[in-house]
Amino acid sequence: MTRPYVLLSVAVSLDGYIDDAGPDRLRLSDSADFDRVDRVRAESDAILVGAETLRRDNPRLLVNNAERRAARVAAGKPEYPLKVTVTARGDLDRELNFWHHGGAKVVYTTDSGAARLADRLVGIADVVTLGAEIEFGALLDDLGRRGVGRLMVEGGTGMHTAFLAADLADELHLAVAPIVVGDSAAPRFLADARFAGGSTRRRTLADVERVGDMAVLRYLLRPDDPDHRFLRRAIELARQCPPSDTAFSVGAVIVADGVEIATGYSRETDEKVHAEESALNKLPADDPRLAAATLYSTLEPCSQRATATRLPCTDRILRAGIPRVVIAWREPTTFVVNCVGVENLRQHGIEVIELPELADEAMSMNRHLDLA
Repeated sequence: MTRPYVLLSVAVSLDGYIDDAGPDRLRLSDSADFDRVDRVRAESDAILVGAETLRRDNPRLLVNNAERRAARVAAGKPEYPLKVTVTARGDLDRELNFWHHGGAKVVYTTDSGAARLADRLVGIADVVTLGAEIEFGALLDDLGRRGVGRLMVEGGTGMHTAFLAADLADELHLAVAPIVVGDSAAPRFLADARFAGGSTRRRTLADVERVGDMAVLRYLLRPDDPDHRFLRRAIELARQCPPSDTAFSVGAVIVADGVEIATGYSRETDEKVHAEESALNKLPADDPRLAAATLYSTLEPCSQRATATRLPCTDRILRAGIPRVVIAWREPTTFVVNCVGVENLRQHGIEVIELPELADEAMSMNRHLDLA
């Protein structure tokens, strides 16, 4: 069983607040950032908010864009991600919007909270007790058993603090709004807590993007070395592949100077495209960054193609001049009798690193295929 990849998503003011102290919700994001959040929701298997957010903001927590919902259905996923909330006391009203919009819901609570909620939410949510106290590792274990590969946490303060303090978050999207709140009574992004590594641990800034009038910072939170971190990113991309009984689900990431410059996954643009091919198609053939780049792929790059008009991915990598490739597992004989992608790359002087400790994660979305 694999725990979900946990992505924290939050919008903050310039002085670190996620709301003001007034009775109405402060809209920190602009329309462009709301659309970005909608896209991230659509890419997630589940979305989590805390009980305080439900009581304060009464959100519906939906994927609003119809095309994104249709794409989820076409990929064999539910129209809406699983909606998740957490409450220790079980103090949640049955009439909240959260329960009456979207798809399936689950609420994690304590033994005492479950006693209050079991009858109140019968027929509209799955109530799961985590024991005498909320234990977030157990929560992630249960979501993993439910098939959740990517969990988006949207808050509020208590939830973000809990996941970071327990060192259970993999990634953070921090959207900074050009607003100053200046009210000590307003809620902040994080509460006081003991965080893993304390003030000596520096997180990795992976990307900065301007979205509308917001600055969106993407941080990688795990202390893993870059190879493990970026290969796990490729594994998460593989989870987006449209399902297939005749091809593997593969993710790929191209990294230069420690920064992700292109991504791809199987069947991203058409039913035949490979992950590495899709990523390379997004870059100019003469992109100078490729000469010092690393390509991360969950599966050994192919050395032959069933479609004669498409180059094998090993040939594409060689043409691009990429000097280094990192993979999780070698291609089995399910579809190709003898894949020699690794051998071909090494014969041409390409450094190929294999991380078999991540093979189970990389293969997890291909369990329905014969992996002999």
